[in-house]
Amino acid sequence: MPQPWRSPATRGAYTTVAQAEETDVELRPFRISSASDRTPEKPVDAFDGVGNGAEPTLHERDTLRRVSDKLPWSAFLVAVVEFCERFAYYGLSGPFQNYMANSWHDKNGLPGALGLNQSGATAMSNYFQFWCYLTPIIGAIIADQYLGKYLTIVYFSVVYMLGIIILFLTSLPISIENGYAFGGLITAMAVIGLGTGGIKANVSPLIAEQCQASKPFVRTLRGGERVIVDPAVTIQRIYMIFYMCINLGSLSAIATTSLEKSVGFWSAYLLPLITFMVGFAVLISGRKEYVVHPPKGGVVTNCFKALWIGIMNKGNLDAAKPSCQGQFRRSYTTPWDDRFVDELKRAVVACKVFTFYPIYWLVYNQMMNNFISQAGQTQLHNIPNDIMQNIDPLTILLFIPLLDRLLYPLLRRLSIPFPPISRITAGFLLASLAMLYAAFVQHLIYTSPPCYSRPSACDAAKLPAGGFRPNEVHVAVQTPAYLLVGLSEIFASVTGLEYAYTKAPRSMKSFIMAVFLLTSAGGSLLGVLLAPSARDPWVGWMYAGLAVVCVGTGAVFWWVFRGLNALEEGMNGLGEDAGMMGEERDEEEESFISEVDRERERAI
Repeated sequence: MPQPWRSPATRGAYTTVAQAEETDVELRPFRISSASDRTPEKPVDAFDGVGNGAEPTLHERDTLRRVSDKLPWSAFLVAVVEFCERFAYYGLSGPFQNYMANSWHDKNGLPGALGLNQSGATAMSNYFQFWCYLTPIIGAIIADQYLGKYLTIVYFSVVYMLGIIILFLTSLPISIENGYAFGGLITAMAVIGLGTGGIKANVSPLIAEQCQASKPFVRTLRGGERVIVDPAVTIQRIYMIFYMCINLGSLSAIATTSLEKSVGFWSAYLLPLITFMVGFAVLISGRKEYVVHPPKGGVVTNCFKALWIGIMNKGNLDAAKPSCQGQFRRSYTTPWDDRFVDELKRAVVACKVFTFYPIYWLVYNQMMNNFISQAGQTQLHNIPNDIMQNIDPLTILLFIPLLDRLLYPLLRRLSIPFPPISRITAGFLLASLAMLYAAFVQHLIYTSPPCYSRPSACDAAKLPAGGFRPNEVHVAVQTPAYLLVGLSEIFASVTGLEYAYTKAPRSMKSFIMAVFLLTSAGGSLLGVLLAPSARDPWVGWMYAGLAVVCVGTGAVFWWVFRGLNALEEGMNGLGEDAGMMGEERDEEEESFISEVDRERERAI
């Protein structure tokens, strides 16, 4: 089918796939300024910009090395926007634990404003996380049915900025002293959570959509080596880079926690506001560069209608296929075709994979709250207690290039598969090790003077000038826990984003991504329920319990979904127009869909 193209002189702000299909000429995926400077035709086995090279034969699939496609400029623009948004999000949420837990003039000298104590602040933090990962459903429905991804991101960015402005104004010293801080924080959390939800559901599929190749093709490198340019490898690389931008942005917490300590909370929230405005400017200025797929109104509604038909027929989604009407108890008039139902089956498989993620996010979120409080019980040596969390993004920034450029290519060269289900399982195991180590750190704290299992709460810890000294454990002992959490993210979180995109129908990319993000809301809700246990002297047992639950969940996850690894390439190719034609395609797809159905039923 014709591919999307962009020409600012004739297409305005941006050009959609639908607009390209309305023309009666063959369109090329590059700008056209005149007839004399058009890009010449390239050989069939060379890269032509959209992946229309020769498809690999079965022998080539088994013998040629698989590589990523070259990423377009527009993908990097989206990455910059994501960096700025995450800079703002982590920059403002980094000081939240101190802002909420400690009082305005804290006796221990820690910065604070509300004085809600550790358990209260942890509960509030989890509520905020829950809201931030619930609202992507709203953003996804608006994008997939009404506005499209780009415009949805623009409108929700305005909402986001309004929330940061509220937070900044109510964190000024005069606002805190006059009692506006708590109300301002609640309002800001609600508005920021709505804004970030509209962005999160759409920016991750938008960056992947900038790469338009949908089928593997053969490419000859300059050195003469023939390789397979694999869209699955390209998507994996895109989300590696995307996640690097997320974590590069999250380093903003280093700056904001330092500002919180040395200047005040207002300065810690002003910096994210300025950075977000820069990202918004990039988003608007690059509007002519993005590949944008138009929304298909009613697609989410049709999805739920088809699911309801399946439920009414004992879970058999084939009952929703137009070709199967008359074979079941009731017949339905449907606005979709059989392919829509087959793609929906694939999406349902992905959603079942995601059902295990709330446990992972429950473990991950300990880094955002209880790890910070744990650091406050150790000897800080004049650094903020919430700065240690930045070891996590530094770990990710270090190891993602190593995995992307060294480990994964080496595994592909050696024909050693490391498919998504295996990578996600590895993420669960690493997260459980992080909790086990955190329990060990808490044990060290509880067995160290002066207050042992009651840190900063005994007479022996009182300082002559006021306040309390922490237990005699160096804060650096926390480092391995953050390293393990960071490594687990690379395998579990990055792969989850990749899985959500590749398994979703094209018209429902935002919605399925929102379902994946919703699992983080589930983890935050579990964190709210767990918050009362975050009290001395029981915190160590809490970490140990989380380690056991996480490793058990990972083992069950592997057992239930291990069969999907063998179906990975077929699931990614379902619904594409290239490749097999006619009856040959139908027979092979039907065989594959039957395999997916068997795995789906086994996973119920």
